[in-house]
Amino acid sequence: MARSKARIWTCGLLLVSFLVVLIVCVVMLAKSPCPEGGFTKGAVAADSETCSKVGRDILRSGGSAVDGAIAALLCTSVINPQSMGLGGGTIFTVMDGSGKVKIINARETVPKMFNSNLMEDCSKTPSWTPVGQWIGVPGELRGYELAHQLYGKLPWARLFQPTIKLARSGFPIPPVQARFIPFLENTNGSLRKLYSDKDGNLLKAGDIMKFEKLADTLEILAKQGADAFYTGQIAEDFIRDVQNEGVELTLEDLASYKARVSDAWNVSLGEYQIYLAPPPSGGALIGLILNIMKGYAPNPESMMGEERLQTYHRFVEACKFANGLKKHLRDPQFNSGAVAKKITEESFADHLRSLISGRGSHNAQYYNMTPYLDSMGTTHVSVLAEDGTAVAATSSINLIFGSKVYSPSTGVILNNQLTDFCGKAEHIVAGEQPPSSMSPSILRSKTRTLVIGASGGSMIITGTALTIMNHLWFGKSLKEATDSPVVFVDSKNELKFEPSFDKSLIEALTSMGQTQTNASYFYNVVNSVEQDNGCIAAVSDLRKQGKAAGY
Repeated sequence: MARSKARIWTCGLLLVSFLVVLIVCVVMLAKSPCPEGGFTKGAVAADSETCSKVGRDILRSGGSAVDGAIAALLCTSVINPQSMGLGGGTIFTVMDGSGKVKIINARETVPKMFNSNLMEDCSKTPSWTPVGQWIGVPGELRGYELAHQLYGKLPWARLFQPTIKLARSGFPIPPVQARFIPFLENTNGSLRKLYSDKDGNLLKAGDIMKFEKLADTLEILAKQGADAFYTGQIAEDFIRDVQNEGVELTLEDLASYKARVSDAWNVSLGEYQIYLAPPPSGGALIGLILNIMKGYAPNPESMMGEERLQTYHRFVEACKFANGLKKHLRDPQFNSGAVAKKITEESFADHLRSLISGRGSHNAQYYNMTPYLDSMGTTHVSVLAEDGTAVAATSSINLIFGSKVYSPSTGVILNNQLTDFCGKAEHIVAGEQPPSSMSPSILRSKTRTLVIGASGGSMIITGTALTIMNHLWFGKSLKEATDSPVVFVDSKNELKFEPSFDKSLIEALTSMGQTQTNASYFYNVVNSVEQDNGCIAAVSDLRKQGKAAGY
């Protein structure tokens, strides 16, 4: 009898042990849904691994997606200062923990004292020389401030510390930054001096770079907040420096600048909703292109055989119609937004789709085109945080090193964003924001969230739309979609192909009437983070040698 009871107890213990092991295995499997390289809690995709890690560490410390984005952007202002910084502007697309999406717009504005004949000078200004008349009132810091007030979790000063250390201690100039230092060769201002050695030679990749004046400025801003830049001693030093360079910014311009909050626009893409920044952002054009292509019922077979040629032909035609509508992306506080809102409607996309024929040889009037300047530059950061918040943030000083005007007292490089009005406006007014290709976006379905955006000036819209199509419709992974060769439709409706683009496809497109031209620089860079059923994938574009970071 005793032996029977012992056997029963033993069997019971074995059964319980088996069940415990089984439960542990199930839990472990449930907690590890991600393939190699994926994350489960949060991730940041910035232009560089250094800045992705800075943002990730902020998330690990309990920061929100906005906290991570601000820290990563501050870092980018020293790792890639040719692209963005405190002298520029930014647009945040922010999703809170409940799924609501808002836009924080801190784009630059026209100063109160500006050249009334500025638009007449659009065709006269050399692209790569310092010209102060194109500088807009910087909004970058006011954007950070407002985003942090609404969605931040960590102390403001904590977000500045990694970049202060980096700027003061110095670091080897990375290859991407070094690639653009020669753009300063024929300039003689203080920015060239910053990038020169003791013998006056421009620095190169691997040389140690320090931004000590910027570090001083960041330390003050960390302690005193954004007001120090817009109304304090920094503001006085900054304005004195830029006025010495012939720039017409004033203390009143800085003091009166305000960032704006608005609702996101959204477009339905089947099971997805894409949330876009309204004008003056280029978000409406992303929605238009995707709406046009959605009508062709895209799927993986769309990129196979003869259908692949048709897909690309339709895509570039959609981009041409988008180019013709850029002049309608005007600041809604100073212009009617009726046409811009119509751009996102399905009926409008249906109409334009009906105009896409089997040929691409139509004249500019067919697409309602007016000439405008292509631009390049900018940075983008995508962030997903453990608390469910997400941020797509795009920031820019416009062209490489912006206006090339530098404030030696504060370490700030100034934008030249007012050139974005060229070809898109006949008249401008003080306080108006220039139209932009910046398109920070968030897509959501029942199971997935995709945070995406790009840098590259005019290439942003083409690159972002094509990456979304490749990933959501054509069956490519997020990395494959990002790495895929891009075709860019420029301001003359000419096609510029990445060097690795399929040569036979290029020939086929030109035989259909498309016009090809060579690109001096191909600057399309898409950074994105996606959460799919609890697993997070993050991709920083290799075109800028970026690498994402997560945990």
